[in-house]
Amino acid sequence: MVCSSRSMMVEPGGSGTRGDVGSQDVLERCLQALTHARNDSHTLAALLLITRLCPAGQLDRGTLRRILEAVGLNLPARLLVTAVRGGDGSGLPPEELLSLAVALLAALSTDADMASQPQFLSTVPLILGILPGQDEAARAPSQHAPAALQEAVAADCYQVLSAVCASPRGPEQLLTRGAVPALCRALAQNRSRSREMGLPLLGHLLSGDVRRKAWSRHPAELLDLLAGVTRDFCRAKDHRLLDLCSTLPRFLPPDGAAAEPAAFRKMGADLWGTLRPLLQSRLASAHLGRALVLSACLLDRCGWDCVGPPKFCCLLVNRACVEVRMGLEEPPGAELGPERQNTLTRACVQGVAVGLSLQQSGQVLGVLEEAFSAVVYYLQQVSRRDDPFVYATFRCLCAWLAEETSCFKEEVTALLPFLIGYARDHRQGRRKDQDVAEWMSEEAWRSEDALRYLLPALCHLSAEEGPRRVLLALDVPGLLVDFVRCGWSRLRREGGGTATPDPGMETACSALLNFAVTEPGAVGKDACLETLETLLDEALPVLLHKPRLLVLAANLCTLGLMMGRIRAPPSGRDGVPRRRFFSAALRLLLSALRRPPGATGPLWEEAAELWRLSLQALGGCVKVQPCLVALVQDQGWLEDVLELLASSSPLPDPQSQDALEEALCAIARQSPACRQEIREHVETRMDSCLSRMVQLEKALIH
Repeated sequence: MVCSSRSMMVEPGGSGTRGDVGSQDVLERCLQALTHARNDSHTLAALLLITRLCPAGQLDRGTLRRILEAVGLNLPARLLVTAVRGGDGSGLPPEELLSLAVALLAALSTDADMASQPQFLSTVPLILGILPGQDEAARAPSQHAPAALQEAVAADCYQVLSAVCASPRGPEQLLTRGAVPALCRALAQNRSRSREMGLPLLGHLLSGDVRRKAWSRHPAELLDLLAGVTRDFCRAKDHRLLDLCSTLPRFLPPDGAAAEPAAFRKMGADLWGTLRPLLQSRLASAHLGRALVLSACLLDRCGWDCVGPPKFCCLLVNRACVEVRMGLEEPPGAELGPERQNTLTRACVQGVAVGLSLQQSGQVLGVLEEAFSAVVYYLQQVSRRDDPFVYATFRCLCAWLAEETSCFKEEVTALLPFLIGYARDHRQGRRKDQDVAEWMSEEAWRSEDALRYLLPALCHLSAEEGPRRVLLALDVPGLLVDFVRCGWSRLRREGGGTATPDPGMETACSALLNFAVTEPGAVGKDACLETLETLLDEALPVLLHKPRLLVLAANLCTLGLMMGRIRAPPSGRDGVPRRRFFSAALRLLLSALRRPPGATGPLWEEAAELWRLSLQALGGCVKVQPCLVALVQDQGWLEDVLELLASSSPLPDPQSQDALEEALCAIARQSPACRQEIREHVETRMDSCLSRMVQLEKALIH
């Protein structure tokens, strides 16, 4: 007795069966017998009669529902266990028991609620063991059955797994039950059913937010699978090649995945070897779109190194930019299909390969400017913000503005209310319908990412007077303070030892610093400043002991000292947190002066630049914050700095020495006791760098 799930397929829009009244009466009696069956033998007999009475596609949903309710999950689960593991059954051969079990499970899986039931999910490991390509010791009875039976069983297995994958938390359920290595082994057998159903299933599984976990747990299996898909791509022709352009991006590793670098670079080179002639040929817009999407994904993962010669790089950028312009410069109200939207989103490439001639660089910049001008135009026309394509287009423009804000500056400034409003809405959970939420989940993007993408542009724009005035009017400082506050809360939850540096927090601090330096009057009156000061008072003393968060600590120190120049000091007990902040700031500045000789690299270079700014701000702070002068003496900071300067060679660069001299001058002018202490060190160490500080000598005269 062989029962394929195709015998229980649903005829869309059907009602009962297409047979005559007599057949329907027989079917009804069979359904009654199935409902009142007293044991498994009676149930199996009734099922056999129903499947023979009703050929494939002749059962409507109501009838199918009655069958599934009568059979339930217990019977197919027991049959599956008996067939796979052996035991006392009904006398049927194991392969027929297996066929019936997976057919019933496949039919049950058409009910979306059933596919997420715990008992149904418990059959997934057994189903995975039935797939072709499993270890010899775990071979299922179907693998000893005729080829036709194996194909039917494989189809039913993939139907069950696909239904689970489509259920809520389905990809996570499959991942934890070992679906990824099992599917990879099945696909390695290169059988037709696995190619037709297994590859799309695994692609769906890897396209969601479990992708990074899958690559983390099974990098070797997924890299082998990618190698096989790459070989298929390089051998494919015509329509098969274009189909694989759409399929292949799902199998590329995410950023930071543990893929073997040399092997992955080799695959990238092979893929570009096939893509180059495709992109150089005449293609319809839809076909070109697929090739551009794959190209963009490869650029994200591999960079420009293996793309090809400069001439081809220029061609690639040009074709992408033309697609963007053609798609986004449509008249207002024109609809873009999902595939077209995906193409345009991916086509907004970032940067281009090195090695271009000056003429080529100018040409590339020109077409990029035209493309992003079209992006700006499109966002100016947006009426629906709850559209995934708008989010993707917003992200593309942010990527461009992170590198280039001088082009079409007036248009970008005029667009700032939309950009800020869009980022604020996403951050606050507004303007996000179900479609956007599901799409963002699949792309592993968070609501705060809209603002995060915009931060580099805000850092650039806040340094320019025109855009900065617009940003102030839109209360961007308040938005940035809230972002930093939430970031600090996350770091506290993670703990300093395992906390990961957040470049977004550092960029937000840089933008706030621009406002504090260039608009002290406006920032000094902003209500959000009190929230920021409270955060700084709490965070900086903690960050002093977290070497991995050195740059963030330097950012907060600089920002707090710059704000100290424009904020009146609190009185009484309210001033205690401020004293803690200034005390931590002085310790951080002293530790930078004591930096070990071997401490070099980008981290220290960035921190050193902030240290110089902090020293400049310190000079302004001592004029406004009386507690600082007392701390400089009581904490021994001034004495330690003077001893270091008197006993060591000059600071590594003139800028650092000038910044420190400026701070010492301010301290000397503010406090007679400090001035006397500095004078004594200068007079007793005439050969030190202190004696060569001309401005400090002038300050000591007064």
